[in-house]
Amino acid sequence: MPMYYFLQNLALTEICCRLSIIPKMLMILLMEEKIISFTACALQLNCIILFVTCECFLWSAMACDQQVAICHPLQYATTMNRDLCVRMTLGSWLSGAPVALSFPTWFFCLPFCGRNMVNHFFCGVFPVLTLLCADTALFELLIFIAVVIIVMIPFSLIAISYLRIIHAVLQIPPAVGQRKPFSTCAAHLLVVALFYSTAGIIHLQPKASFSSNMKKMVSLSYTVITPMLNTIIYSLRNQEFKQNLKRCTDKWFLRKQVAVFSLSR
Repeated sequence: MPMYYFLQNLALTEICCRLSIIPKMLMILLMEEKIISFTACALQLNCIILFVTCECFLWSAMACDQQVAICHPLQYATTMNRDLCVRMTLGSWLSGAPVALSFPTWFFCLPFCGRNMVNHFFCGVFPVLTLLCADTALFELLIFIAVVIIVMIPFSLIAISYLRIIHAVLQIPPAVGQRKPFSTCAAHLLVVALFYSTAGIIHLQPKASFSSNMKKMVSLSYTVITPMLNTIIYSLRNQEFKQNLKRCTDKWFLRKQVAVFSLSR
């Protein structure tokens, strides 16, 4: 049940983050309304930083949950109790608050110049950063440090958890079964790999490494495509979800058969 609790919060963060990006993105692409107010741009940047940071730490919490379940199954019920899950979730939600409140506030207090045209689908840090007239060297350094901390702390926790999981699974005799523990972790590991591979290309690469169009496509991948895949991956890997889906499908076919039988009479 702790995994479902973390998944609920992960789904909520993804919904909130994508609602701050996708509606305006669709207006830009479909209706050609290519204007966003100064306040809306700042709010969008706040939401992106807050919810993406929360996602990263929620994934690390889920990795720790997987580690306890596989490495210490007899202690799982007492270790991953409700209080610990609530604290881990609350810590994940609050982890991005300092950065989300401080950086955009400082960022939008700096002077802007030129045509104020953001060369992107949404108000990201680096597309808006190019519009500033002031010296941004210190700001860029602090952003890089913040990104490394936000990315590396959860990634390190995930890596340590999975190293312990692999070590514990390799101790299991092949006759007993090593496949099930790896299968249990496959969905979470695949989602984490998709996110970090795409987000890392954008935020941890030098500016000249990729063209602006390439960065737009990669940003579109981790803001739209990856969350869509998350739903499919977690759903199809979940036995209870598949059983409930089969039950709903059977009921739907049964109602159709009853309706056809009533009409034929």
